[in-house]
Amino acid sequence: MLYTALLFGLISSFHCIGMCGPIAMMLPVNHKNQSIKALQILTYHLGRLSAYATLGLLFGFLGKGFYLAGLQQTMSIVVGVMMIIIAIVPEKIFAKYNFSKPIYKLISKVKSTLGSQFKRKSPDALFTIGLLNGFLPCGMVYAALFGAIAMQNELMGVSYMLLYGIGTIPLMSAVVYASNFLSFPIRGKIQKAIPVVTVVIGTLFILRGMGLDIDYVSPSNLDLFVQANANCHK
Repeated sequence: MLYTALLFGLISSFHCIGMCGPIAMMLPVNHKNQSIKALQILTYHLGRLSAYATLGLLFGFLGKGFYLAGLQQTMSIVVGVMMIIIAIVPEKIFAKYNFSKPIYKLISKVKSTLGSQFKRKSPDALFTIGLLNGFLPCGMVYAALFGAIAMQNELMGVSYMLLYGIGTIPLMSAVVYASNFLSFPIRGKIQKAIPVVTVVIGTLFILRGMGLDIDYVSPSNLDLFVQANANCHK
């Protein structure tokens, strides 16, 4: 299921353009030297990937607990359902409940620190901007984390989130170079495709949990049991 992370990152990056695009466009990069600029943008992305990897590690540990408890298939179905819910329920409804309220002070601190970093042009500032950017609340990241928690262990959780982050790099880099590289009509059409792709990925997780004995898509209960025993012996 790791391949779904890269696909999800690629398509959700169009959502990222709207949410995190302004941050990317404000990066304190060197616009006169293209080589230095490319390295600075890479440093920013490394910060984002570090944040995603950290989240993947945490949620991968949770996923490992479900895996060892024999609940991986059930968890996979739950994850698929949650992904589909995120895709079809309008963001305005989620905003009403403000799920991030319990950590509002922490998020405010992150935003405040993020703002101060734009005044600096050092490599560590760009890395910090990317790192803090990666920890900001985002519906697409939440959906990706559901995928990470459905993985078998912390390493796969990290891998899932890293692949998700790598998938977002091309468009997020393009934003820095040309904010108007896509027309609004095209952006609108792609934005409409994001929920469809999310539903497809959610459906794949549900199928995986159902154990229908379909190679690569829905392994049987026995196959998962054998994999679990192999991991335990390691």
